[in-house]
Amino acid sequence: MDAFWFIAFPYLAWVLAIGVGLYRRRARPYSYSSLSSQLLENHKLFWGSVPWHYGITLILLAHLLAAFFPGAAEWLLGSGIRLLILELTGMALAFYALFGLIVLIVRRLPTGSRVRRVTSYVDGIVLGFFLVQVASGLIIAIFYRWGSLWYLRTAVPWFWSLAKLSPDMSTVVALPGFVKLHFVLGFAIILLFPFSRLVHLIMFPVKYLWRPYQVVMWNRRTRRGPAKLEEASR
Repeated sequence: MDAFWFIAFPYLAWVLAIGVGLYRRRARPYSYSSLSSQLLENHKLFWGSVPWHYGITLILLAHLLAAFFPGAAEWLLGSGIRLLILELTGMALAFYALFGLIVLIVRRLPTGSRVRRVTSYVDGIVLGFFLVQVASGLIIAIFYRWGSLWYLRTAVPWFWSLAKLSPDMSTVVALPGFVKLHFVLGFAIILLFPFSRLVHLIMFPVKYLWRPYQVVMWNRRTRRGPAKLEEASR
């Protein structure tokens, strides 16, 4: 089974993410959106979206930078003080992201809420996967110390072996089952990418740089308007 989860499954996830993602972009271009629910509920969205997006973005960047520049990451983590500071920072960011994610999930739970009505089954699956993924990452950081260091010597070589089409899972198969679950869930989220709202991750608003500005005009009277007219007519 290790060969499936650590060799076949990552390739399957990437092939589906790219292939189905391109097909959806061509067949249903207007579905490439996060389908914002801000107009339906804004208060909880703020307290959930801001911690979630800032927390998870910085955590992902740390994972990617360490994978792309393992030599620099090894030097950075070589000092005990720096390693401790980065580990604590990572855990704080994970708690921050987890808090935001729980708020976003709670926001969609009430059966009578308008946000619940626009929540699909895929949304629920994606939120569930993210919850398990962030929670498992946090547990790994707490119970398997110095994960940022051994990540460089286990997951990063495995990632590069997959990228070079010469898969070698020898550095990850001996890891604890909980850590392996964290890796597999990461690729499962990549697989869900083209089937969910996650597609908005690659939709940068580049066209806004040259799009003509828009003038918003409200077609309604303000409450103060008629009162002022009445005062003026006296």
